[in-house]
Amino acid sequence: MTDTEYMTLNDFESRYKKGFARTSSAFTSIAMIIADLAGVMLSFGVGFFFVNLYDPVAINFRSFITYWPYLPVFILVFYVSSLYPGVSLAPAEELRHIFIASLMSYGGVILSRYVIDKAFDVISAALLLGFLFSTLIILICRSLTRTVLSRTKLGGVPSVIYGGGSTGQLIIDKLLNNRSLGYIPVLILDDDVKTGVSYRGIPIIHDTSIGPQIVKHFNIKVAFVAINKLKRKELVRLLNYSVSAFRYNVMIPDFFGMTSIWMSARDFDGILGLATTQRLKMRWNLAIKRGLDIIIVICGGIVILPFMLLIVLAIRISSPGKALYTQNRVGQNGRHFKTYKFRTMTIDAAERLKKLLESDEAARLEWEAAHKLKNDPRVTKLGAFLRKTSLDEFPQLINVLKGNMSLVGPRPIVDDEIVKYGDDFQRIFSVKPGITGLWQVSGRSDTNYKDRVSFDTYYLQNWSIWLDMWILYRTAWVVLGHKGAY
Repeated sequence: MTDTEYMTLNDFESRYKKGFARTSSAFTSIAMIIADLAGVMLSFGVGFFFVNLYDPVAINFRSFITYWPYLPVFILVFYVSSLYPGVSLAPAEELRHIFIASLMSYGGVILSRYVIDKAFDVISAALLLGFLFSTLIILICRSLTRTVLSRTKLGGVPSVIYGGGSTGQLIIDKLLNNRSLGYIPVLILDDDVKTGVSYRGIPIIHDTSIGPQIVKHFNIKVAFVAINKLKRKELVRLLNYSVSAFRYNVMIPDFFGMTSIWMSARDFDGILGLATTQRLKMRWNLAIKRGLDIIIVICGGIVILPFMLLIVLAIRISSPGKALYTQNRVGQNGRHFKTYKFRTMTIDAAERLKKLLESDEAARLEWEAAHKLKNDPRVTKLGAFLRKTSLDEFPQLINVLKGNMSLVGPRPIVDDEIVKYGDDFQRIFSVKPGITGLWQVSGRSDTNYKDRVSFDTYYLQNWSIWLDMWILYRTAWVVLGHKGAY
């Protein structure tokens, strides 16, 4: 096909069959079940290991393998908890479902053993310890499985996108950039010929009425409706005569500037409403978040304190100057506070930055855009390592204990960055800033301020204890991968 030729359904047929042999999520479901089986058995093993470590005579570590008959109980409970096929489930919701399903499964097994044996034995103790690790282990197994699937043709459900305009392109970008979402756009339908012949390699057919033919010939089951500014009658007709042919369909509302705000559907006597909740405006939620911060910082601080002391020693040996430094940052409600970090720069950092920005136009533009430099001459060799691994952030745990920061929240900024947030500044910084946040685990320094606003807005609207836990989990993955850190 040339740039001026429009694709037909026959053209699409020959192209589609070369790339997709499956149209359902059955394989993804099977992969998730295998991941969960592995995760549950590993959690069994961890529980048995620690009990065996405490009392080698009371229990044999290898005996955990013999308890595989319990696995069907777990898979059944996981299925009832909507964990399969494992696509289109928000990460924080998946984490919550895994925890609750594990609690019910382990609780049921331990309770049944107690009813039969009339005692809480070492096996039950091992299973209880296994439960404490199960959510994390299962989440890791699922993440690894999704990573493998996203790099092959085995993962993802083929989907049709109604709309080749800005809204359609937005959802296509999201699905292609994050294959772990589980949907692969394979065809765009749009009556407007101005949308061209393709977008990001996905062909466009200029006929939105062919939904039934697509389902009949290709058995594609999922459709996303993302057409800009369609009149109500036209939309109703499209849904009734074309989109309804697909087994699953998703409506993407045209809310530009609000694309990251989480909403839930509400029924008002047949009228659809989209509701949002400012969850971090509730005192009870703030108390829960603060309690989680303190528990994690105290428990984690005991473990990492020796490493922090080694870092202090390494900084003092490798370059002159103090190991810690403080910087004024803008926090909750615009109040200023001092953040603590390990020093990663030379003691003449300000002079070096001034000279660089005066002599290097590209560096000046990069600095003005994000207040960061990928090749920063001020950073020491050890400092570069600390930044790459995010170890320089550890002293901010002091800020969390003092109460002017949280573990998770919007990133604290300097005064010069306030203007970058525009009208969104007051809303976003109505909560405590965090050491990590949603935008950091979604790109870290590679994201721009517009993306930061979107991620922070989503976080504020969709906060839950599970979202915080998922962000902390993702932070570990991002740090290990050194993604976007400099």
